[in-house]
Amino acid sequence: MRVNWNYIKMIVLLGIVVFLYAFASVKNNVRNVTKPNISFLGENNLFITHETVSKLLIQNQDSIKNVPKETLDLNVLELALNSNPMIKSAEVYVAVNGTLNAEIKQKRPVARVNTNASYYIDDEGGFMPLSSNYTARVPLVTGYVEKNNLKHVFRVAQKVEADNFLKQHVVEIHQSVNGAIALRLRQCNFIVNLGSLKLLDKKINNLKAFYKKSLKEKTLDKYSKVNLQFDNQVVCTKT
Repeated sequence: MRVNWNYIKMIVLLGIVVFLYAFASVKNNVRNVTKPNISFLGENNLFITHETVSKLLIQNQDSIKNVPKETLDLNVLELALNSNPMIKSAEVYVAVNGTLNAEIKQKRPVARVNTNASYYIDDEGGFMPLSSNYTARVPLVTGYVEKNNLKHVFRVAQKVEADNFLKQHVVEIHQSVNGAIALRLRQCNFIVNLGSLKLLDKKINNLKAFYKKSLKEKTLDKYSKVNLQFDNQVVCTKT
């Protein structure tokens, strides 16, 4: 009977591959996790520190350093990070060499509420607490503002952030008790009354035209109020 050596070689080779793979998997699973490597995606300004993220990881896994990889519950760690009001999203994973990696994307503020409570409005219209580590330069929101009803001031804050003129000049967004919106501009004494947000883009274009004309005529300091609530006109009150 003729022996098929090629067939035997393939079986032996397959067996070696399976053994090496199993050995590597076992060794990888028992490898101890090292100190976490934390990276922040996007902006360089940190509202939450590396130390705070490390504490969140440690508090929710007793100790994450020098423990076997297989004992870590990465979903629990991600949930702990994502529950922090400064964090928009977090991804936690362990590299082959045992390094625990946490990639953090922070929330991004577009306005800062400054009433009886102080907090940011993030770029999705949600609540974001102030940070002791960094203060964002965004417009202040004053007046009558409820934390669970930020949609009107958020819409205006979005416009301010997206428009170069508004971003440069608007320093305050004021909401009255009846929901009317007013703006205060940098280095200007007058109040800009937008009223409701109906025809907001048109009102903003009227404001830009008024500002450009008044700046050219050097009359900006002669007004106390600029009313944009009426169609196709800007009504000004002189000081």
